[in-house]
Amino acid sequence: MIPLSILDLAPVCEGASPRQAFANMLDLAQHAEGWGYRRYWLAEHHNMPGIASAATSLLIGHVAGGTSRIRVGAGGIMLPNHSPLQVAEQFGTLASLYPGRIDLGLGRAPGTDHATARALRRYFDSAEQFPQDVAELLHYFEPAQAGQSVQAVPGAGVEVPVWLLGSSLFSARLSAAMGLPFAFASHFAPDAMDEALALYRKEFRPSARLQQPYAILALNVVASDSLEQSRRLFTTQQQSFVNLRRGRPGQIPPPIDDIEGFWEPHERAGVERALACTVLGDQAQVGEGMAAFVERHRPDELLLTANIFDHQARLRSFELAMQAWAAING
Repeated sequence: MIPLSILDLAPVCEGASPRQAFANMLDLAQHAEGWGYRRYWLAEHHNMPGIASAATSLLIGHVAGGTSRIRVGAGGIMLPNHSPLQVAEQFGTLASLYPGRIDLGLGRAPGTDHATARALRRYFDSAEQFPQDVAELLHYFEPAQAGQSVQAVPGAGVEVPVWLLGSSLFSARLSAAMGLPFAFASHFAPDAMDEALALYRKEFRPSARLQQPYAILALNVVASDSLEQSRRLFTTQQQSFVNLRRGRPGQIPPPIDDIEGFWEPHERAGVERALACTVLGDQAQVGEGMAAFVERHRPDELLLTANIFDHQARLRSFELAMQAWAAING
């Protein structure tokens, strides 16, 4: 069966603190390792009260230090916010501390708004330099050459798998041209998913890093004892999307009984389109939904995400998802 992995944003729920979010994050990662998930990725976001994963490389180190086998990485680091050398040094350090377990996914969006991008001392136009920045970053992971004026220490000669992330054809084409694995953000921007996946596989050129194309698709999965309960748990994610689009991002809200009374018709249409790649239900329904998604789109790996308010319910959802996947695959 194809592997399952987890994407986490270290969500900060209403009434909680980042400290609690970090405790929940590590607890989920430790459980995920026991359940058989392949990797646990964290994503860089800034100026978001409900997301505590801004210092992504620090949290990767924390999770890797609290686990022993599961791969831990960035899904991803927003490269326009950083210099390639600094990223190479950070992930060279992580891979030296936790050899064979660190992944580096790279995105070209700033992961924030204009004002915060300015506060980061990087600018949106730096995204135009993304291909050159990726090439520079990859160079720092190569063994240092005699007379090389700038080296990543640690980093040079350290094995760090590098992924490109995206929600458009741009990253699919760049991943293919550079011979890198590709992860598509289908959990919130699915419109170009099929076209991007086909383009990536068609144009892929083997490289020293990867001989065959390898693509991950992200999927929202909420599993519980019943479809009705899962739908209610999912209203947390739906509310968060509406709040973001209203320009009022906040901490992660608890689920509600009547989502129809919360949003306007145009908001519902926008959220349903953004979150079209979602599977809800009990264990059997979730297994069938995941299998249908894989049968239709043929990813090499699934990256599951679930923005659930209650931590125990979130743990249970990921546990049921893995149990369902094992059952479906015999």
